[in-house]
Parts: sequence; C-alpha cells; structure tokens
Amino acid sequence: VQLQASGGGLVQAGGSLRLSCRFSGRTSGTKPLGWFRQAPGKEREFVASIGWRYTRDYSDSVKGRFTISRDNTRHIMYLQMNSLKPEDTAVYYCAAAETYSEVREGNANYWGQGTLVTVSS
Repeated sequence: VQLQASGGGLVQAGGSLRLSCRFSGRTSGTKPLGWFRQAPGKEREFVASIGWRYTRDYSDSVKGRFTISRDNTRHIMYLQMNSLKPEDTAVYYCAAAETYSEVREGNANYWGQGTLVTVSS
C-alpha cells in the first residue's frame, strides 16, 4: 500500500484546511486508514481514523473540529480541519493498517510522507 499526503500550508488561527491522502495498492480500499501528527519536539500522536466501512474515531483534542472521510472509489482520504489553533501546528501523516485497532493505536503498517500544517496566531 502506498500513501501520499498533500494539502498542508499556512493558515491563521480560526481558519480551515483540508488535507488529502491518496492511497493505492491491492486491497487498499478495504484497509483502515488514519491521520497522525507530530509537532516540533513532540512525539507523534493519533488524530483520527476511519475503517473501510466508515467507522470513525477522533482524538479528544480535535473532536468537533476535524472530520475524517474517505472515497474508496477514488482512493482518497480527507481530513477537514476547521477552527484551527496554533497548537494544531505539526507535520501530518496518513497511514494504513491491516486492522482497525492497529491504525487506531498508531501501529500502522504503511505510512505516507508528511505534509506540514502551520497555524499562526
């Protein structure tokens, strides 16, 4: 499975941004997917996950502001980020795993390159 994230950039606090992640490879359309982020000097953390049947989970820090979605026919996953805060600044990574619990716990088997999101105050 290959993943490629895009859509990062610079945005003011309170603004919105949508990240995309194209995924490809055999059976990739049925694999659980997730978004993670790593801020400078911090460990990578879970942001959101989505199963191939659209089960969704969010970290408490983004719940109510971010929305994860996927289009299995187009092989794209999205992360719509609203009401952005400076503490959302990080490199965002998309990932895929063989099971939903693995992606939910950050034990993904496949990782894309990161895309930088910078939120100015």
